[in-house]
Amino acid sequence: MRLVVVDDHPLFVRGLELLLPITTDGRAEVVASTGDAAAAAALVSQWHPDLALVDLHMPPPGGIRAVGAIRRTTPRVRVVAMSGSADPAPALEALRAGAEGFLPKTSEPEELLPPLLAVLEGWAVLPAELLHAMLRPTRTAPVDLDGEERRLLRAIAAGRNTIEIADELHVSERTVKRMTAALLRKLRVSNRAEAAALAGHAGLLDE
Repeated sequence: MRLVVVDDHPLFVRGLELLLPITTDGRAEVVASTGDAAAAAALVSQWHPDLALVDLHMPPPGGIRAVGAIRRTTPRVRVVAMSGSADPAPALEALRAGAEGFLPKTSEPEELLPPLLAVLEGWAVLPAELLHAMLRPTRTAPVDLDGEERRLLRAIAAGRNTIEIADELHVSERTVKRMTAALLRKLRVSNRAEAAALAGHAGLLDE
């Protein structure tokens, strides 16, 4: 897994460069980095990594704009936002800008590989505490969902993968992918993380 890191903290970046290859048995490496949010999209376009890690709290134009710029210029590159803050608001903004997930900068290098691999497989990743902070139930469904759509949305919010959802709904994996794409369009969200947030706001996770 080739990563580009967008972060203005040189020690953090250097730590990832040194420790990621060691802690992942060479499965992940930082191929390029920048501390300039404005240069992020160009750097990602140059290196074509598998994934970009973007710090949200950077000098203007800031990490959230960097996320959006990367997604516009290289839509096939997955983006994961990172922050040392527990405030859920910037993380939610990053998800709306196109990030596929959020990880705290307090994560140890050996803890990063599973969620990053999950993102590459098409899943969204959020730490549990952030998800709980984001999911303030309003008990109002975001749109009119039928029973099957609600079951799918709850499964997505629970972090189940395509195979597990297919088994639960008794359909094929291909059908799950088609249903998920249709659900995201219906909810008017860009990824599974935003869908999970909507599920929590609607109180669907407690059904």
